[in-house]
Amino acid sequence: YQRRVRGIYKRPLYCNMQIPKRDEEELIRQTPEIFIEKEKYELNEALPEDKSAILWAFLASYLPTDEQSIQRFYVQHAEYSLAQTRQDLTHKKRSAYQALAYSVRDRLIERWKDTEIYFNQSDVKRVYYLSLEFLLGRSLQNSMSNLGLTNQYIRGLRNLGVKMEDLYDQEPDAGLGNGGLGRLAACFLDSLATMNYPAWGYGLRYKYGMFYQVMKDGNQVEMPDYWLSFGNAWEIERFDIQFPVYFGGEIQQIQKPDGTAKYVWKHTEEVVAVAYDVPVPGYNTYNALNMRLWSSKPSNEIDFVSFNQGDYIRAVEQKQRAETITSVLYPNDNTTGGKELRVKQQYFFVSATLQDITRRFRHTKKPWSEFPNLVAIQLNDTHPTLGITELMRILVDLEGLSWDDAWGICTKTFCYTNHTVLPEALEKWSVDLFERLLPRHLHIIYEINHRFLELVQEKWPGDIQRMSRLSIIQEDPKMVRMANLAVIGSQFVNGVAEIHSELVKTQVFPDFYELWPHKFKNVTNGVTPRRWLHQANNQLSEVISRFLRTDNWLTDLDLLKELREYAHEPKLQKKWSSIKRANKAKLAAWIEKKLGITVSHDALFDVHVKRFHEYKRQLLNILGVCWRYRQIKGMSYEEKADVQPRVIIFSGKAAPGYHQAKRIIKFINNVGQVINNDAEVGDLLKVVFLPNYCVSLAEIIIPASDISQHISTAGTEASGTSNMKFAINGGLILGTLDGANIEIREEIGEKNMFIFGAKADQVEDLRKQMRERTLNLDSRWNELLKLIEQGVFGNFPDLSTLLSSIKDGNDHYLLSADFPSYLDAQEKIDAAYKNKKLWNTMSILSTAGMGKFSSDRSIRDYAINIWNLKVKIWVLVLFVFFRRLEHILLFFLAV
Repeated sequence: YQRRVRGIYKRPLYCNMQIPKRDEEELIRQTPEIFIEKEKYELNEALPEDKSAILWAFLASYLPTDEQSIQRFYVQHAEYSLAQTRQDLTHKKRSAYQALAYSVRDRLIERWKDTEIYFNQSDVKRVYYLSLEFLLGRSLQNSMSNLGLTNQYIRGLRNLGVKMEDLYDQEPDAGLGNGGLGRLAACFLDSLATMNYPAWGYGLRYKYGMFYQVMKDGNQVEMPDYWLSFGNAWEIERFDIQFPVYFGGEIQQIQKPDGTAKYVWKHTEEVVAVAYDVPVPGYNTYNALNMRLWSSKPSNEIDFVSFNQGDYIRAVEQKQRAETITSVLYPNDNTTGGKELRVKQQYFFVSATLQDITRRFRHTKKPWSEFPNLVAIQLNDTHPTLGITELMRILVDLEGLSWDDAWGICTKTFCYTNHTVLPEALEKWSVDLFERLLPRHLHIIYEINHRFLELVQEKWPGDIQRMSRLSIIQEDPKMVRMANLAVIGSQFVNGVAEIHSELVKTQVFPDFYELWPHKFKNVTNGVTPRRWLHQANNQLSEVISRFLRTDNWLTDLDLLKELREYAHEPKLQKKWSSIKRANKAKLAAWIEKKLGITVSHDALFDVHVKRFHEYKRQLLNILGVCWRYRQIKGMSYEEKADVQPRVIIFSGKAAPGYHQAKRIIKFINNVGQVINNDAEVGDLLKVVFLPNYCVSLAEIIIPASDISQHISTAGTEASGTSNMKFAINGGLILGTLDGANIEIREEIGEKNMFIFGAKADQVEDLRKQMRERTLNLDSRWNELLKLIEQGVFGNFPDLSTLLSSIKDGNDHYLLSADFPSYLDAQEKIDAAYKNKKLWNTMSILSTAGMGKFSSDRSIRDYAINIWNLKVKIWVLVLFVFFRRLEHILLFFLAV
């Protein structure tokens, strides 16, 4: 407790027990060196400073976790935090959820504060993970599970007449992310916390998320995602942590006494970044990390001059303009205003983050040369790349470092993860936009580029074309290449799957790889088994633990390989299939409740859930469904009896400005409307589109899948992580040899997957044949297109535009080339599914081979090979050991 008084860390006093009042008084009497002696003070007389500190440490001891204490804190939050009575909570489940969330958050905060104190005192290097999105999902169930308190809360609330399971759905998904990029970031935070690494996540607090997807006449309609309407119980608003962020203006050059130039940025617009902190608990550890999100506020709330003149709109114009920056994730950038908002959003994010990181470093009183030894900054894609120029601005303009010293610090601090091989996904912004919004940063980019091109000229004299490719500035039109800036300013660049990392070297950045081969590394993505198996599919998790005789696989996923010896065990197979059937029944009930469509959970559930994009080829899937429908329609009654019933499940969002992806969604819904209302087909085939795909919906879909489709054109998907989530839950994969599918095949065996399609090294030749019209197309493809054009599956104005993208040599993503092998793979699936014993064996072996694809392994790779992050695990173990030892000693003292 003396260490706690000095602010090093605290230890839990009564973490898992209660000491009766009389024993507590005796304990206090016997330990005067820890607790305050019984002294009487006058009403106006304060305790001495040392005794006040000890009193604080005593009162701040860890909250007890017994049933009565859980009940007490739940009721206290209901009564005093929410001003609700027991009668109110009977009818207001949302209030009951909030009281429960506040109670759980209290236990997160105590660990979260101690973790921060511990790492501060340990003076360790920290990693700061910068991501424009974190797709967290819901936090209540995950937090209780990681804290190990789920059963205590279930029992405690049950005796108060509250079913905790009824409260889970009251929590909205956090609107902080959209797709795989954000979910990967969330998995990484979970692993960083669980593995006791010192780390923070940084992002933005979006008021309306990306959008809430609804379907109107089969079309996607974007609505605001009002996820903050009732507040966010998991965040702590930090009014004490605010930073100014500037835009616009001009640069003023000042001559310093030593003859060198100093640049002053005379800005014209100021926005304030306010911090919101969200604790992220590790599993089965006291470690709890921080995710800091920034919200934009105006520097002046209201223009009173305009208000008093009756111009009320102008009076709040600055407020609206400032708050727009963090209103929506990925605003549509098809307009000039949208592009400007994107750049402002990205710079606002990195400016606030770098100001916060450098502020924390200044407190160490160490020289700036030590900065890379205490700080590692990971750029999750190109969105935070402006952080490189912002750190240069801080070091050169504000801290007075020389350019060479500042650049040396930057290039040892930043690391960049590339997530795409598609040229259009590598961000570029116009120079004019930078001149208007960030003139000083454009000046810094020019200087970085000038010095870098001198290095290129030295390496390859006179090679103008290579200099043009490597330059940060693209000519005609003049654009800033953010990916080039990220590579130049980072110590390491990594891909996210083995095939992707090779494509990064050979196709995306071949010249950079030739210049700096040591920079390029691979870290294959992973997912957290705590969320995607233990929480999403708890029954299966319990069965796995029972057969492995341990639950240690939750933090050491390689242990799953021991399931292989039980793959043919009838007892496991029976349990395995019954859990799958129960999960399918749960999803079927959800579909009927939300969509009014009845599906049989005895059918094969064929799932395709992803962000909608042409390269992900949802269109190939629905074309295969159309062909399946055509076959069924041509069958006799006897032939239909041999057909394997299927439910085809789609879900995912299209970017608001991506019209072709929206056309695919419309076509899927049209096809579903035709098939689902055809009495001749009945339950043999159903097509459903589940709107507003999110983490909580994925937790229902993924455990229920029999087959999941990951069918991107080979060489276009960086990694993918949904394939990992399905496979770890025993869902078999139908996929191409693309992204992480290749490594999954190596781990679980090709015989336990269904592989089809062209390989990456065949794609360019096929595209050439496609353009030259020399590729022989399957007759089934041509017949199917004619049926669609005849209106068999309905019609809509943009149908011809959609079809033209896969006809007449325009089939860039090779749907027509892969169509025959896709249909062959589907036939193999039908045959395998009819053999239940074979299918169950394949499913078990799929789960058993997924040890490599834990996000824990990914984070360990980052920590060792990229961040050079060292954690003294034995210190942490002793830390926890002495915490628990203290409980025992206090117990015996009390007795």
